Amino acid sequence: MNAVRTTALMAVLLVLFALVGRAIAGPSGMIIAFGVALALNFGSYWFSDKIVLRMYKAQEIVRAQAPDLYDTVDHLRQRANLPMPRVYVIPSDQPNAFATGRNPSHAAVAVTNGIVRMLNKDELEGVIAHELAHIQNRDILTSSIAAATASAITLLARFGLFFGGGRDRGGLIGTLLMVFLAPVAAVLIQMAISRSREFAADRDGAKISGKPRALASALQRLQYGAEHQPMAANPSTAHMFIVNPFAGAMRGLRSLFSTHPPTDERVARLMDMT
Repeated sequence: MNAVRTTALMAVLLVLFALVGRAIAGPSGMIIAFGVALALNFGSYWFSDKIVLRMYKAQEIVRAQAPDLYDTVDHLRQRANLPMPRVYVIPSDQPNAFATGRNPSHAAVAVTNGIVRMLNKDELEGVIAHELAHIQNRDILTSSIAAATASAITLLARFGLFFGGGRDRGGLIGTLLMVFLAPVAAVLIQMAISRSREFAADRDGAKISGKPRALASALQRLQYGAEHQPMAANPSTAHMFIVNPFAGAMRGLRSLFSTHPPTDERVARLMDMT
């Protein structure tokens, strides 16, 4: 069901992109803007692992440095039938984790110092399995395509601020409405895709570890930790973490722009699996 929802949301993004392109710049402008956005996001996708790991000062470890953590990743990746990813530790007290890499053969799993201290063995296994599920499902690719399309829509909208549409393209008022509303809609759809992939990673991660209850418990503890332990995170990478590092700031209307579904709902779905 999550795969169908993701595909439908991606299709809506593409339709929205086509409508904006037609309203503002016509077919030629639409193609140019999409090409630029695609090139930018392709570069981001190709080098995303190096960029984000360096951003958080993550340190790669070998088994001798953290045998329990390394063996946990190794055991679970075998259950998931994946190549061994690189393992990193982030010097942050906020309990959190993410996976990155352009494909399963070039993947990395990063955990913070805080998560290693907070969670017990079963809970940490649940979190690692969740991140391996992202790798298994190639969610980095999905999010990159969504980001490329959303960025293209934003580029077209900015272009429209300088070049209004003519009467044959819906008129100036219609074009201006499209300019201001389309980027907001694109961001909301991109966030919805991210939330859909989190549900899928919870489900598949629970299957990999065989411990949905432990993952549910971990999510609750991580949510509390994110709300009470600030993290110097970059908003553009928030969607990568297992829980939103800005959870304490996501209230009211801001939750519409959250990259993660409500933790209570994630926990409820996991408990149904038990």
